[in-house]
Amino acid sequence: MTESAVAVFDRLYRAGVPERPVVLFDRACVVGGSIAGLLAARVLADHAREVVIVERDQTEPAAQPRTGVPQDRHGHVLLPGGLSQIERWLPGIAAEAEALGGYLAGPDQQVVYHDGREQALASGEAAMLLGTRPFLEARIRSRVLALPNVSTVSGQATGLAYDVGVSGVRCGDELVSAAFVVDAMGRASKLSAWLEKDGYERPRMRRVQTGINYVTALFERAESSWEQEIACVLERFTAQSMPFELTVAHLSVIEDDQWLVMLMAYGDHPAAKSIESFRSTCAELPPVFAKAAGGAVTRGIQTYHQADSRRRDFTGLSRFPARLVAMGDAVASFNPIYGQGLSSAAFHAACLSEYLVGEPDLEVPAAGFFALQEVVVDAAWAISAGGDAARQDLITGAEVPEDVRRQRWAMSQIIKATLVDKTVAAAFAAVTRMQAHPATLRTPEMLERALAANQR
Repeated sequence: MTESAVAVFDRLYRAGVPERPVVLFDRACVVGGSIAGLLAARVLADHAREVVIVERDQTEPAAQPRTGVPQDRHGHVLLPGGLSQIERWLPGIAAEAEALGGYLAGPDQQVVYHDGREQALASGEAAMLLGTRPFLEARIRSRVLALPNVSTVSGQATGLAYDVGVSGVRCGDELVSAAFVVDAMGRASKLSAWLEKDGYERPRMRRVQTGINYVTALFERAESSWEQEIACVLERFTAQSMPFELTVAHLSVIEDDQWLVMLMAYGDHPAAKSIESFRSTCAELPPVFAKAAGGAVTRGIQTYHQADSRRRDFTGLSRFPARLVAMGDAVASFNPIYGQGLSSAAFHAACLSEYLVGEPDLEVPAAGFFALQEVVVDAAWAISAGGDAARQDLITGAEVPEDVRRQRWAMSQIIKATLVDKTVAAAFAAVTRMQAHPATLRTPEMLERALAANQR
């Protein structure tokens, strides 16, 4: 009997570090040194005598924004599910980050609103690690590059070399030979074009239009009672109540005693005009936003536009080279309403570990890896891209299949019930925190409970 997606996700979530990993390669190569690439290198370090990371961006000084990650000036968090995965590979990293100024927020310090109404408190093992993207990435990079068999090469990857499968990565006139290659080039990955040029099948690309605009500013965090009680707040708008299409407001404690406040909207974003207009928008949100944005500005307004969510499907390809996989945003990058990008990359590392621990046949494409990864991508995509797809269908007047319509209605009932029912709120939080698969919300029992709570 085929294993359910829920069971696969739960197994990946609970897995440990391999006890006696088998060395499969002399050298493995990771193209891209962001978080997905760094975690891929950590997994490969158990199975290769040498791991080389090819990175085009300058990564020193540490904890600075990078050219190749334009969204890194905006809000990022390590959700509980992703944090547990990274702790699996890099034990003690949360405590290390906290000692250097990051913030480990417990469930009682996290608040979620829906259209201005606070969600029922969902407890459990739900600490999340807060900090800017460069700060979090620097912590992971320092730990991975401290491994004796991991090194970096500075340069721009331009293509692949092959024998039975992939045999290396081309960097200009140089060739980095490797018996296994990971594409971690991110959202703008060139792998599809390389494969097509070399006679292989191009993975199918799916896009969901978002047209989302981010506006972020940093503020000084003073010492006061309310600031000790709250560390992370998320406000989601489903029934539009703002004067423009604000869809999410987020704030979190970050390093150096600062608040990061981020506002995400469709279309024009009046909050981007000035700090004064930014603060005026915050004044229309729950009071905590105005309080956080009322401090001294430590970094002015930064903006970023993301046109669409993207997903490349590597399953079922008839012509694909052996010894090659893709991870992170190179596979799926989505509207980060739920902040699942970093945690998804961590789960991709778990997929890579399970695949390699099984000592796969390296003379054939890595279908087993891509099947595992599809479960993780489906989980994040259903939550993060589902709402955007529904919005686009409403705007365009698209005819929606009956089963999709029912699923969207059921999810709306679940979300509504999180405002009043702690059991539903806990189940929904486990999914958005990447501790459980979304299918756990689609049971008759869960829907019945949500409907009963909403009728009350």
